[in-house]
Amino acid sequence: MANLIDKKDLKKVFWRSQLCQMSHNYERMQSLSTVYILKPIFKKLYKNKPKEERVNAMKRHLEYFNTHPVLMPFILGVTSAMEETTDEDQKESVIAMKTSLMGPLAGIGDSMLNFTWMPIAGSIGAAFAIDGNILGAIIMFLMINCLYFPVKYYGVMKGYSKGMEILGDADNGKDIFDRLANMANVLGVIVVGGLIATTVKVKLDVSIAAGEKPLMLQDMLDKVMPSLIPLALTFLCYYLLKKSNGKNAVWVIFGVLIIAVLLSMAGIIA
Repeated sequence: MANLIDKKDLKKVFWRSQLCQMSHNYERMQSLSTVYILKPIFKKLYKNKPKEERVNAMKRHLEYFNTHPVLMPFILGVTSAMEETTDEDQKESVIAMKTSLMGPLAGIGDSMLNFTWMPIAGSIGAAFAIDGNILGAIIMFLMINCLYFPVKYYGVMKGYSKGMEILGDADNGKDIFDRLANMANVLGVIVVGGLIATTVKVKLDVSIAAGEKPLMLQDMLDKVMPSLIPLALTFLCYYLLKKSNGKNAVWVIFGVLIIAVLLSMAGIIA
């Protein structure tokens, strides 16, 4: 089956990836767009195979998937290489690799593109726009897309070519992908840990009378372990979601909101 996918097919994947956010939904995020983007790959790989196998391939990729849209083509390039070289009874490894890469690359894309490059482009464009110069919007648009388009194009091309090189080595291919998956998981844990400390904001507003100056409980906790309360809250939400396989996500969200409002009214949290 090797070398069935050519550059023309990968270009189709690239152009289709421009619409990856058009079918975004809160149940499985980018799963529908993933199947749409990979359709040329399925068409080529399963052209002379039973229709049932192509249907199963599409169903595989309808599982939950969500990553940064600019770095998504790289993952789909690797996915295309794995779809081409793995047997039908080994397709679970394709999904495992795809899902292990989505979290770390989402964190990298958010930090490097959304929170770094986009503000830079926006600030330069705003410097022109604040004086009523239409070049502000044009410059921002060009700066963003002159970076995003090459990243997407070479992402899908390099993702496929590097995936084929690794998978072409029968002895070391699986070990390399296992190491990549482990590194991706470690990076994902680091990204999530950083997000907990920076985005989950919970501070106690409880003081303990001790002499002339009361002791603030939050200050004492920060000396022991900063962000201890946000970490505990995150683990609690994770436990509740895992216990029900995510079925009670809405109740967890409303529960956190209601409890936070009540604790704030009682003066327990700031």
